[in-house]
Formats: sequence, C-alpha cells, structure tokens
Amino acid sequence: MRFGYFDDDRREYVITNPETPWPWINYLGNEDFFSIISNTAGGYAFYKDAKFRRITRYRYNNVPMDNGGRYFYVNEDGTVWSPGWKPVKTPLDTYECRHGLSYTVVKGAKNGLMAEALFFVPLNALCEIQRLKLTNLTGTRKSFKLFSYMEWCLWNAEDDMNNLQRNLSTGEVEIKDSTIYHKTEYKDRRNHYAYYHSTVPVHGYDTDRESFVGLYNEYSAPQAVVEGKPRNSHAHGWSPVASHYFEIELEAGESRDFIFILGYVENEDDAKWESKGVINKTKAQDTISRFNTPGKIDYAMEELRSYWDSLLSVYLLKSDDERLDRMVNIWNQYQCMVTFNMSRSASLFEVGIGRGMGFRDSNQDLIGFVHQIPGRARQRIIDIASTQFEDGGAYHQYQPLTKRGNNAIGGNFNDDPLWLILSTVEYIKETGDFSILDEMVPFDNDESKAKSHFDHLKVSFYHVVNNLGPHQLPLIGRADWNDCLNLNCFSTNPDESFQTTENKTGGTAESLMIAGLFVVYGREFIQLCRQIGKEEEANKAQAHVDNMVEAIKKHGWDGEWFLRAYDYYGKKVGSKENEEGKIFIESQGWCSMAQVGVEEGLVEKALDSVKKYLDCDYGIVLNNPAFTRYVIEYGEISTYPPGYKENAGIFCHNNPWIIIAETMIGRGERAWEYYKKICPSFLEDISELHRTEPYVYAQMIAGKDAHKPGEAKNSWLTGTAAWNFYAISRFILGVRPTYDGLLIDPCIPQDWKGFEVRRKFRNAEYKIMVTNPDGVNKGVKTILLDGRKLDGNVIPIMKPGEYLVEVIMG
Repeated sequence: MRFGYFDDDRREYVITNPETPWPWINYLGNEDFFSIISNTAGGYAFYKDAKFRRITRYRYNNVPMDNGGRYFYVNEDGTVWSPGWKPVKTPLDTYECRHGLSYTVVKGAKNGLMAEALFFVPLNALCEIQRLKLTNLTGTRKSFKLFSYMEWCLWNAEDDMNNLQRNLSTGEVEIKDSTIYHKTEYKDRRNHYAYYHSTVPVHGYDTDRESFVGLYNEYSAPQAVVEGKPRNSHAHGWSPVASHYFEIELEAGESRDFIFILGYVENEDDAKWESKGVINKTKAQDTISRFNTPGKIDYAMEELRSYWDSLLSVYLLKSDDERLDRMVNIWNQYQCMVTFNMSRSASLFEVGIGRGMGFRDSNQDLIGFVHQIPGRARQRIIDIASTQFEDGGAYHQYQPLTKRGNNAIGGNFNDDPLWLILSTVEYIKETGDFSILDEMVPFDNDESKAKSHFDHLKVSFYHVVNNLGPHQLPLIGRADWNDCLNLNCFSTNPDESFQTTENKTGGTAESLMIAGLFVVYGREFIQLCRQIGKEEEANKAQAHVDNMVEAIKKHGWDGEWFLRAYDYYGKKVGSKENEEGKIFIESQGWCSMAQVGVEEGLVEKALDSVKKYLDCDYGIVLNNPAFTRYVIEYGEISTYPPGYKENAGIFCHNNPWIIIAETMIGRGERAWEYYKKICPSFLEDISELHRTEPYVYAQMIAGKDAHKPGEAKNSWLTGTAAWNFYAISRFILGVRPTYDGLLIDPCIPQDWKGFEVRRKFRNAEYKIMVTNPDGVNKGVKTILLDGRKLDGNVIPIMKPGEYLVEVIMG
C-alpha cells in the first residue's frame, strides 16, 4: 500500500494520506540552523546542537504520536481545522504534503478554504521561514480566524524535561508589535534569544501555554482556538509559547500570504540590551527585513533550489530503472547530506540529547557527501581528528556546539581510529588535496599537543598494532562497530550502560571485524604513504598488515565462514561451535572486502554462507540463529527479542559491506539482489509493513525471526545512507576516484544492457557511457576517452572541460 508518490521532476515525495504508518519527516537547513518537520508539520528547530540549543519543544514517544510542531489553526464559524490535519485531525477535503530538498509544503482545504504552508530554512540565515497562503476557493466572501502556534523549549532539551522545579519559574518573553521574543535566561549567562515574527499585523497573541491551550486541553482543541479569541497572555515563569491571532476576510477567489519567521540571535556581551530589561533586537530585525515580502521568499527559495542543483550535479545516473535513478540522483545523496549535518543526533528516533557527533559515524558519513562539498568534508575531518587521543584512541562522540569530546561516553571503542583513515583517503582521492596531511591538528582539542594530520593517521593505524590479544587479533575494547557486542561488560545491573561499562578489567576479547577493517584501511594507509614518498613507513606498516592476514587465516576461519570474535574467556563467537549466534555478518563483510584467503576460496565460501544462513526476503540479518537467552559475556546484543536490532535484525548499515564484497568477486546478480532488498524506493508498495519513509534508508528492518519481518525502524540518521551510496556508485556502477584518476570497474547483472553516469571530478566533467554487449557481470574490455583508446581502466586526471567516456564491458 502506498501513501503517496515520487515526483522525480520536482525532486519531491508527495504524501496524499496524512495517516502515514509512522510520521514521515524531512529536514530543513544546511548549516547551523536546522528543523525537523513531519508530514503533519510536527517537529522542532534548533541551532547547531539539538541538546544545548533546542529552540522549540517536542514530545517524543507520546500518545498521540508526533505531538508538537509549528501549527496553524483555522476557526471558521466554529469549525476548527489545521492544514496539516494534525493536531486537530478534523477530516480535510483535500490534503497534500510535499517533502523536497530542505523544504516542505503542507496543503489542506476545508469548506472551500485552501491553506498552503511552505517551510524552509534559507541559506546563510538563522531562521525558519513559514509562508502560509490562504485562498478562498468559493464564490462568496469568507470570514474566519487564524492562530499560529509553537512552544519554546528552554534551550537545554535534557534539562527542559527534568528540571521542572527551576524551569517552571524561568520562562520569559518580550512582545513588540507582531514579534514574540523568547528571552529565558538571557539576562544572566545566555547571549542568545529566539523570536517568532509575523509580517502581517496581528489582532492578538498568546505567550503562556496554559492560557492558550487550557490546563486540561490538548493541542487538538486549544481553549483559545475553540473559543475563537486570544488571551493576550504574557508568560511569567511557567511554559512560554508563541501564538499570533488574526481576523481574516477573503473575497471570492482571493488569496493572501502570511509570512512567519522563527529565528535565533546571538549578541555580543556588550550589545545584549537596547535598554534596561529590553533585548537588543537589531540582528532579529535585520533577518526579518531579509524575508518580509513574498518576493524575498521566492528569491530565497530559488537560492535553495540552485544550491541543491549544484550539489546533485556531481554524480548523475541514467539507467533503465527509475527507482534506481531517483535513489542515486536524489534521495540517497540527500540523505547523505542530512547524516553529515546530524550524525546520529536528532530524528524521530534519536531525541537529540544523548548522542552528539559520532567519531566512527561521522567518518563513515563523509564517504557519502565528500564529492558534493569537499571543503566542508575537509573541516569535518579536522574536527573529528581533534577529538583523538595521543595513543590513537578517541572520544566516541563529540558535541556539535563545542566540537569537544563527550566525557560522559568516553572512548575505548577500538574500531574508531581506523575510520579516520577511511575518511581522509577518500577526501584526498576525490580532491587531490594532500595538504590536509600537513595540517596541524590537536589531540583532545589541546593545541599544545598538535601534530600533523598524517601523525593522527599513523597513531590510528598503530592503535590496533599496539592493542592485540592472545591470537594476535585486535582487542575489541568496549565494542567494535557493533555497539551491542559488549564482550567486557558482564552486566547484571539494569541501571548500567552496556556500552560504557567494563566490569572485567584487562579484557582480552578480540574482534575479527576490526581485523578485517585493519587489513582494508591498513592497505589504504600503506598506499597513502607510498603516494607521499614515505616508503619506509609503508614497508613497516605492510609487515603488520601481512601479520594480521595470517592471524585471520589461522585463528579467524571457522570452516565455512569467518569467526566474529573471541570473548573474554577466549571462546569463539560466531562459530559452528556456538548454540546461537553461529554466524555474523560484520566479519564476513570486512574479511571478504579485505580479500583474506581469496585465493584459497575463503571469501567465496564466506559469502555463500551469508546467502545460506543470513539472507531473507527483506535483507541480510546480522546474525543467525538469533539469541533467545541473555548471554552475559556477550552483552546487549542478546537482550533484544529475536529479529530486532542487533539480535538477528536486518541492520541495513552492514548490508552494503556484503554488496561490495560480492562485486569484488564479480557476482553482480547477487550484489544487485541485496541492494534492491533494502532500497527504500523498491519498498514503496509495502509501506504499510515497512512503516518508515519510502524515500530514505532505515537503520534497521525486522529480520526473519521477528514478530513482523520487514518492519523498519530508526530512519534517516544511519550509516546505511553513505554506505549504500558508496556501494551502488563505486562498486555496482563502478565509478570511483583514485589518486590517479577515475577507475571504471562496474559489476552488474548480466541482463543490464548498460547505463550512463555523469561525474564531475577534479574540475572536469565526464559523460560515461557503459554498454554490456556480451552480458557479463564484470570486466572492462575497452575504454575510449573522446574516441581515444585508453590502456587500462583508469581515466587519467584531465584539464577542466567536458569529456566523453565510452566503456565496453566484456
């Protein structure tokens, strides 16, 4: 069942039924100021950090779902409704939500009155624009009342929820003309305030929640709206809100625009006040003057569209499958940009409080957007590396507001350091900018400890070398990529965090996933060293990588697949010797991508075992058989019901690792089969089962052991986005940057006749035409560059210009 449709020409997903199986959201904003908005206009806004600079309040996991947002209420002769259906839920005559690239349009009509609301965050502005267009569709005059509404969050979203003894006494507002200013705590430690402005003069307002909603009312029937009159309330303590009130008359066929601006301001300490107790509104007025007419809004929207035109012009696919094209050209790349901005911090599943920017997450996210905005990718790499420790370890997360490591989480996730090599080499291959290696980067944000970025990569590599266990395999630490495989935790206390508790000191648990990861990015480190003339460094590193390959073959092979780990006691994890959890996906992916034992057939056997034991209708599950009891030496993974999350769920983030590995041994059919199973646009027809948005990837889909296989959770903020774009663009379609140019190496189903990729790379643009006359999976017979035959399958770095590349497979 579908709840809408793709409009590829406008790059929008159009929702036609407001009662989606889960709120289907979009993100507004591209730098600093961000908003989340659902298809019924739920959600919230924040500046940089969803924990420390939350601007509007939102209630997670509530009943009813998705309560709180930017709402408009219409009261026409006692009939109350909202253009987004929620929160009133009065049946609408028509409804439509268009989620586009950094904007959303919600449109509803009732009794001949159309309300169309455009929401977006302009480029280079600290505000959210809301343009409400009201149209009288009838042949007679209409008179009605309009209320806007949103609720202020008292800045720290965590404190906002639990420190009520203070927060219910701190709320402060200031009202001037049609602008409501939220200035809670501004007079002491804060240098920032927020505001909600209407360009149309108001007939009333409310700033106190209880006065507007009513103490025992709900958003669906606020007291002021139902009675059709505002209270003109001033919040003193209690819960501050912002509502504008209008009495409107529209002639037959008449339309009128109402522009609302939700903004954020920071003032210097010596410029906080206009007069005693009156905030300095200069910056707010400057922003308001930028966006106070429909013409200015149109211009800002054109700027936003042009911005996305530019970003999405770097990699364009034309194939015979529109579902594939829309994912590669629009939605997958868009999601990669959102994960760049958000990491794992703020969605409808991540509340924006407990998680900042992840070290491993942000490094991996980078591979999905580096081709679009390499300059910002470079800065992100430096920000991440600055949270690293001198021994190569790292804070697992850092706060986006301060860019400093999160002490509450700490470090000792032993896969973290290696991902810095991934992001750096991908950046250099894309840009040719080796100067990043000379950048002086602090350790633990301490400038006195700054060393070159190359030194950061070196300590990342040697962090593994210096932390090997009894089998000469990497120690897992608190966890490797799988945060729920906690082999040193041994928790019997439900109040402990599995991921940050180590009840067994001197843990000797080892990870085969990190082993495979080390071989892959150890080789990348070696290649980088050779590129910059550090041959001795490369030779030393090569010896360590060779030793790891031998350790994997000797201690990591279980006969049909690669082991997952050794636990604290030195027992095998992910082995046929285990009762449950005999095989895991992660080590099959990374040891296969590392091509460990490929000559002896180990890779092919491992991938065949993935197909035999882990594959199902909706993707590849993480482990099999699922755990049915709590295994204390394994930790959190065994606490989930079978088929969910890490316990035999389809953790979509790691499916691309198998896809990539399959292409490396030339199995295009199987790689394509796996790709389609978790690709959102291929799942649109089962939206009632899948539940999450059909235009973006989810972190997890319920596996074959679950109560409801195929049901997805935790959409948007997942490494699945970057890794799937990486897998399809660089390994299935096979167009990938190298230090020396673009490598062309597709691995596709035999029945594909060909495809076309337009790729901008190092100031040149290539039209790459791939044909497959012999119906092969893999192999390039001939490449013609502007009619000239190339030796090999790397397009060399060319001067700026446009080039035709003809690729004949065979």
